[in-house]
Amino acid sequence: MTDGTATAASAQRRNHSMEEAGQKLKRARERLNLRYRDVEDASNQIAARHNNDEFSIALSRLSDIENKGTVPTIYRLYSLCTIYRLDLNEVLDWYGVNVAALVSDAAAIQMQRTHLIGFGPNWYGDTQVPLALDPGIDLKRTTFLSRVIQRWGRLPLSLLSNLDVKNYRYAFVGSEDWTMYPLIQPSSLILIDDAHRKIVNTGWGNEYERPIYFFEHRKGFACSWCTLQENQLVLQPHPASMCYPEVFNYPNEIDVLGQVVGVAMRLDQGKRRRSRT
Repeated sequence: MTDGTATAASAQRRNHSMEEAGQKLKRARERLNLRYRDVEDASNQIAARHNNDEFSIALSRLSDIENKGTVPTIYRLYSLCTIYRLDLNEVLDWYGVNVAALVSDAAAIQMQRTHLIGFGPNWYGDTQVPLALDPGIDLKRTTFLSRVIQRWGRLPLSLLSNLDVKNYRYAFVGSEDWTMYPLIQPSSLILIDDAHRKIVNTGWGNEYERPIYFFEHRKGFACSWCTLQENQLVLQPHPASMCYPEVFNYPNEIDVLGQVVGVAMRLDQGKRRRSRT
């Protein structure tokens, strides 16, 4: 197959997929016994409520969406989902946009700078989880989980909605942020307890007990130890990181977003670190 033929075939598959989505919307309309005029009138009501004509769907446009594979705008798709009582995430999936993949797709894109993660809870879709563990597992001991998971399965994310995560936020340590290396590696995912923002200067016995905080300042975000001296906040990197301390006027130049209470990270960054230096 030549490149031109392959491109044409790919375009044809995409158009066919769009037509299938349009046909699903058509069947949803027919199940409610709605005429084109009914949908147009209902969309005009939505447009009036939001004071935005983009929500309106003309008769000809609705026909094109249903029969010609025309992709609706985000406003018209919202109107159709509202009128037909459809889940917006599911309809996006009809058009090949899997919202459940948003976080994993973002994780595949490396960002050099440390940043907060703005994705909210999304209970659409499902995920693979261990459904059965070896009953003899002793969670008090270090365990190779791959060997004790007896069965994997797919679990709807809606079943996880009762987990108490409202007091926590998530952030990503930049792929070139070595501030807390080797305690926290670059490209780590960290869990932040935003109920603990008060800076503690003493009370720990070693570096593992010393609280690590997450900050927002004029240049972005930071994850490090710190020391507060009157109105000066000193961000202190790990000694092995070869990074320099930073000093900010507190609280005018920097905010404490919370204390780092969890981390998920790779353990093979040292080799890359040596090759860089």
